[in-house]
Amino acid sequence: MRLILAILLPWLQFFTIGRPIAGGVCLILQLTLIGWIPAVIWSTFALNQYENDKKLESLKQNRTL
Repeated sequence: MRLILAILLPWLQFFTIGRPIAGGVCLILQLTLIGWIPAVIWSTFALNQYENDKKLESLKQNRTL
């Protein structure tokens, strides 16, 4: 679901992962037609990093238990 959001509304996806400043910058970038493609790429990359960070946190918590 977040991947679809990252493609259609990249700026909103940043708000869902807790990066509101990046979301504002992405919105400004997305307002131009030329900036839409870089905004989508940036948003999907940030989503991938967010999901990897969540997986690493889960692994760290399981190791300490």
